[in-house]
Amino acid sequence: MKRAIISDIHGNLEALEAVLQDIACQGADQIYCLGDVVGYGPNPCECVDRAMEFDAIVLGNHDQGALFDPEGFSLGAERAIFWTRQQLETCSEEPGRNRERWDFLCELPRCLTEEPFLFVHGSPRNPLSEYVFPEDAYNARKLAKIFALVPHYCCQGHTHVPGVFTEEGRFFSPDQLGGIYTLTNEKCLINVGSVGQPRDGDPRACYVLIEENLVHFRRLDYPFEETATKIFDIPELDRFLGERLRSGR
Repeated sequence: MKRAIISDIHGNLEALEAVLQDIACQGADQIYCLGDVVGYGPNPCECVDRAMEFDAIVLGNHDQGALFDPEGFSLGAERAIFWTRQQLETCSEEPGRNRERWDFLCELPRCLTEEPFLFVHGSPRNPLSEYVFPEDAYNARKLAKIFALVPHYCCQGHTHVPGVFTEEGRFFSPDQLGGIYTLTNEKCLINVGSVGQPRDGDPRACYVLIEENLVHFRRLDYPFEETATKIFDIPELDRFLGERLRSGR
């Protein structure tokens, strides 16, 4: 079975469409999403519609922020969430469609376990909100507590920075791995990166394909200027949210 793992779409329809097209070309059997379908980007309704067709999805902190009052967000992220909420309430003239989107988001689980994998947005310790950054490879105590909750392998997003943490306390970027990581008996955390807002200095959309014991990191060009222009045209979305797409930061 070949499974596509995506995360952090953030309302970026152009990036999502590019990724979904590549997933189809790669012949993936299933699509799993690690949350944050909405937030930041200009097409939350369209992205939720696509997400409703995925095989499995967990809740992200921005998804939760759209459902409830956002906590711990920057001013720009908070403004984007309130705008996103308004869109989800009003974007469809089709009777009942807005309610279907809300119901979908409300029913998302915080985590999903399918041995030998655990799927979360943030971390096993705090599925919604805990960041695990590459520099945490030097924080032995933090990683030990997180790995204690990992059954074998854990797929996560949230930081928008792809790579693999090993239980022995090392972090490998996709470049260091040559784009492929081989699963072994050792526990690991696999950050699948971000579809809609990469932050590792590479503006291309990122996702992961897992087939048997191989993890493939995929990077895809997409017309990010189209997404940026949409953001610039929406007063409620900070211009920075469009500009950062150009640099992948």
